[in-house]
This record gives sequence, C-alpha cells and structure tokens, in this order.
Amino acid sequence: MPVVVSAFYKFAAVADPAALRAALLAALAEREMKGTILIAPEGINGTISGTPEAMRTFLALLRADPRFADVVTKDAPAADHPFARLKVKLKREIISLRRPEADPLQRVGTYVDPKDWNALIADPDVLLVDTRNAFEIEAGRFEGAIDPRLRHFGEWPDYVDRALDPVRHRKVAMYCTGGIRCEKASAYMLAHGFDEVYHLKGGILAYLEAVPDSESRWRGRCYVFDEREGVTRQDIEGTS
Repeated sequence: MPVVVSAFYKFAAVADPAALRAALLAALAEREMKGTILIAPEGINGTISGTPEAMRTFLALLRADPRFADVVTKDAPAADHPFARLKVKLKREIISLRRPEADPLQRVGTYVDPKDWNALIADPDVLLVDTRNAFEIEAGRFEGAIDPRLRHFGEWPDYVDRALDPVRHRKVAMYCTGGIRCEKASAYMLAHGFDEVYHLKGGILAYLEAVPDSESRWRGRCYVFDEREGVTRQDIEGTS
C-alpha cells in the first residue's frame, strides 16, 4: 500500500521529554509507522511514514496537544516506507547548534512565504546563503546562493563570525530543507548584530510544492535524509 512521508518540526517548551517520547512512540507503533522523531526541551523534529489513514490519525493526535496545535507538515507520497524502522529519541536539541543565544523560542528572522521568495532573492542588496551541509548543496540549490561549505550545521556560527559582517551584509536571506535550521541560524545572527535576516518559510520543500517549475529559481534535487536521498516538485505532488 502506498504511504505518506511527512516532515515536521515545532519549537515549543517541553517540560517532560520522556513522557512525550512514551506517548508518541506508542501512538506511532500502534499505527505501524516508521521514521524518526527527535524530542528535546525545545520541541520536536521528525520525518515519519505511514498509510494515509495512519498519518491523518497520528497528526490529529499530535495537534490535540496545545503545544503542537499549529504544527505544519511537508508531505510526499511514496510507494513504500523509506525508513527501515521506528525511532523516537531524546536529545539536548532538536537541531544541534550548542549556542544558547540561538533560541528560536525568543526570536527568529523574518519568514518569507514561498510565493514571495523569488522577489526577495532577486533584490541585488540581498545576500543569499544556503545553511545546509556541502553534500546537500551538491544535489541542488537556489540560483546565486552562497555555499558556506559546512560539514555540519554546528559550523554555522564559525562561518557567520568569519565571513559575514552586519555592517556590510545588511540584508541576508537563508534557506534549508524544511525550515528548522534557519530558525536557529537566524536567531544566532540576530543575537550577533544582524538586523535584517530573512528565511524561507517551510524551507525548500514548501517552495517546491508552492512554486511551479516555470517560475522556479531552484535547480536540482532537494536532498533528504532517507532512502529517497532527493526529491523534486514532481515527487511531492499528489499528496492529500
């Protein structure tokens, strides 16, 4: 039976991560779903797969929790589960940066709707930076984007400190796969003197879903961390 692959995250205060882990693990296992969810005191981050009915009922259960009532998912159809098993893990952070000043619960950059993204990055005063790892960028990127050559996201602060200047780079736009890395990347920059920091709402996956090929500034495939390895706009069409 075909399945739905759903990616999501939500920064929210989680007082008891272990209790949330137990509840989500039981709900996922009951529905024979697969994939990985990370839980930390700052929120949740996951990519999971299941039948359309299993996905609908699980997400309804998740959104019944007031902390995750407005969680947004990026969904794509697949012929089978792209994950070998189910994992729900406890972590210090749902996306690791290890810089306490980069706190999305306090402030983040300005969200840009996918339909407004092309106009923003066409502005010659905007510096466009990809926050993903170098091997992800090799699979695909936006036209004109800077590749910081990151081996892992934890190198982002060093890149900003070394290569960017809040006086010279007054408008910075950034993007990532689903949006989560940009939350912390923009929070870090705002904490270090950058005033105008923008990021693509919902990330590349949301852009591919919203913007037709005839208008797209995206080139290549969007790397994803499962057996699919990369997706295009055609791969995410047809999901209900």
